[in-house]
Amino acid sequence: MTSDAKLIFQGTAYINGQATGILLPSDEPLSFWGGVNPSTGEIVDRHHELSGRYLQHSVLAIPSGRGSCSASGVILELLRNGKGPNAIIFERQEEILTLGVMVAEEIFGMAIPIVRLLPGDFRKLLGLGGARVEVRDGCVRIGKKCSKDSNSCSLVLAVDIDRPSIHAGSVNLSPIDQAMLEGAHGEAARVSMRIILRMASLLGAKELMDVSQVHVDGCLYTGPASLAVAETLRDWGGQVRVPTSLNSISIDLTRWRAQEIDPVFAGHAQSLAQAYIDMGAQPTFTCAPYQLESAPKFGEQVAWAESNAVVYANSVLGARTMKYPDFLDIAIALTGRAPRGGPHIDANRRASLVVTVAGIDDPRTVDDSFYPLLGYHVGSVAANRIPVIVGISSLVPTRDNLKAFGAAFATLSSAPMFHILGVTPESTTLDAVLSKDLEIQSISVSLDALTSCWEQLNTASPGQDVGLISLGNPHFSLQEIRHLAQLCRGRQKGDAVTVIITCSRACYGLATQAGLIKELEKFGIQFVTDTCWCMIGEPIILPSTKAIMTNSAKYAHYGPGITGRQFVFGSLAQCVDSACEAGFLQRKPLWLISKGHEVRDKHQGIYRVDK
Repeated sequence: MTSDAKLIFQGTAYINGQATGILLPSDEPLSFWGGVNPSTGEIVDRHHELSGRYLQHSVLAIPSGRGSCSASGVILELLRNGKGPNAIIFERQEEILTLGVMVAEEIFGMAIPIVRLLPGDFRKLLGLGGARVEVRDGCVRIGKKCSKDSNSCSLVLAVDIDRPSIHAGSVNLSPIDQAMLEGAHGEAARVSMRIILRMASLLGAKELMDVSQVHVDGCLYTGPASLAVAETLRDWGGQVRVPTSLNSISIDLTRWRAQEIDPVFAGHAQSLAQAYIDMGAQPTFTCAPYQLESAPKFGEQVAWAESNAVVYANSVLGARTMKYPDFLDIAIALTGRAPRGGPHIDANRRASLVVTVAGIDDPRTVDDSFYPLLGYHVGSVAANRIPVIVGISSLVPTRDNLKAFGAAFATLSSAPMFHILGVTPESTTLDAVLSKDLEIQSISVSLDALTSCWEQLNTASPGQDVGLISLGNPHFSLQEIRHLAQLCRGRQKGDAVTVIITCSRACYGLATQAGLIKELEKFGIQFVTDTCWCMIGEPIILPSTKAIMTNSAKYAHYGPGITGRQFVFGSLAQCVDSACEAGFLQRKPLWLISKGHEVRDKHQGIYRVDK
């Protein structure tokens, strides 16, 4: 360690190793998927305070990750291409990014140190941005501030590539667990069991458990590393031991040529999907597996990845799953075993935050934009706490409303679920869902808070032409397609506006049988299956498109960083109006400005959509 060190902190080493770098601190959690460019290391979440900064040569200090389960894939890509941070410091327990580094260590023999500090020590780092930091295992030392042209903060990594030993006795192993760990069921199962046990140790789980199904999110192509992991496990003889569905992939397998997708990229995406199919997974290709006939029942123990799907499964279906990171999902599928921890256990499904919504008790006073805005706000204040929302049961939210709420909630929160009193299946009474062990906090939600969320999600400039209406993030349901058809009947889409829906193959087939696809295609709507908006770029999004309108708070949050476009957020009906009406003025929802509420928003709440 250096002689100029000023502060020394001792934390918990999630990943051992040694590194130096320039401290890049933030008090705001960060999703690497949609928030960091895996090719360049730039932080592209345009709502984050570190937007525009680069991770290379840094020691990143954030409270935790948040949002997508695919962040583990992004950190893996960053490590493989040398664009990642030299080390990461967390304030809270963090599984998704840590898992990505564990996979890098287990499969590729490379890693960076990860340390968790006590909250008080972590808080001391926040004002020290730019300082030289040295990390060795669980020890963090802060030295003098680096000059801008200093080369002294390059990566000094000394991780022993001999894999960490799995301590017998830290997790009680069944005979099948032990056999897999010893290699009796092949190399893929052996490495998968090592990864599972390392995560179980981090979670404090004492044993593993059977799961009835797995939903794999790691099938989207983030770069060469994601493909290398899948093909390595397949080539090692990996075969799933439980029914396994696949999340959205990076292309529409049936239309990518007509969409003029780069053949090289399409080839990589196809190879990745095929590797998982070769291991026995089903080509469902949807980010909304809860819409499939195979959706789990109440109380069923499953292992799902994809943040919105996890939140929906736990909260709306009452199934039980942790927010599994990419690559841990396939490891569980190849073994059929998962750590008995997190929301698999009753005590870890309890709420510690009560969110009261006042003044909105009539379903006629809100439209469908209410639910993603509320979810976005609750996610921002919940952080890693499970909330229970009180005061909206009289609105009788539909499952699609809950899908929109959950996707927005999962964008900003790392919590695996929510409760809505009188709506979600476990929330029969407040006492039934409140934690007995954690301090309970209470907040109320005002129209001012939701107005602020609306302003954050509407990033388009006044008068900016909207060239694309994007629907289906998460994937559109059959009910949403049917409702959209009703809104479009007797109307005509403007020539200068493109409308595209993403949905699953299964939903597309049902909508075709119902005659809805033909009807909406006649209106001018295009359909894309297999992939989702978080993976779509040019040329599906035309280069001439300056602004995109969506009814998804999730996409309105991630979209500016992913696409480089400005965004307009509104209800489904407003999206249809924007597609049809020349000179249509996009304003705040009426429910946000009702009851004498003062209009106070940037750009006066007006966004123009011209033909």
